[in-house]
Amino acid sequence: MGESWLVDIEMSGELNEMSMLLDFGRVKKLIKSIIDDEVDHKLLVPTECPLVQVAQLDGDESTVDLLRPGRSIHLRCPSQGFAFIPSPQVDKESVTRYLLAVLAKRLPGNIKDLSLTLRQEAIDGAFYHYSHGLKKHDGNCQRIAHGHRSPIEIHVDGERDQELELNWAERWADIYLGTDEDRVALGDLALSEQAKAILQEAGEHYVGFKYVAPQGLFQLAMPAAEVEMIDTDTTIELLAHYIAREVKKSVGDKFIKIVAYEGVGKGAIAYA
Repeated sequence: MGESWLVDIEMSGELNEMSMLLDFGRVKKLIKSIIDDEVDHKLLVPTECPLVQVAQLDGDESTVDLLRPGRSIHLRCPSQGFAFIPSPQVDKESVTRYLLAVLAKRLPGNIKDLSLTLRQEAIDGAFYHYSHGLKKHDGNCQRIAHGHRSPIEIHVDGERDQELELNWAERWADIYLGTDEDRVALGDLALSEQAKAILQEAGEHYVGFKYVAPQGLFQLAMPAAEVEMIDTDTTIELLAHYIAREVKKSVGDKFIKIVAYEGVGKGAIAYA
């Protein structure tokens, strides 16, 4: 569903030849690049959860089956689209342990102690929680299941409308936003054998997505009840326009301004 976490790092150790622990500018970029490589824009998969099944395939692909009764989710994607977390669940504690282990291997040897704190962006008001993929993106946003937890602002004739904001927060609470042109018949998906059996029995309750992006072939089957279909790509610019068009239907001639965020402190503005 997507989380936006801020990261606080504390390090201690021996001073280097420059009488510094590390050059702050360099280490900040290094740590950010490591975290981006390991978890950002990836689907975090708790491999010790009994309802999660993972299989590594040839060609550096993986299948992941999240076996919720009646609402399972099935993926087949390039392995770089997943972060496999050795824990029964994904939460701040398990992701913190995972990142600390990774950072300990990749930071210079003079670092003797490392602490890491993940904290949520402070959002004063309504926020949505959605996952999506952008096949035309040349970066990691192309991965079919990455998400965002971000605020939404809706202005009607220059005034914030908190009721409308809460309505959209509820509408897009833990939802997958799918693009119409990425939708395919479930029979066109090459998923795990367990996924095929589940979809054969309850396929009318699922939606299939498939596309080829620069990183490879991405495939996903989602419960239809947890999907909202969009008639465009799901970039934040187009989502802001989508919200503006939808809100306009209910307010008539009033002037609409949408401020739709994606991640921490960035987003798009649309008018209707």
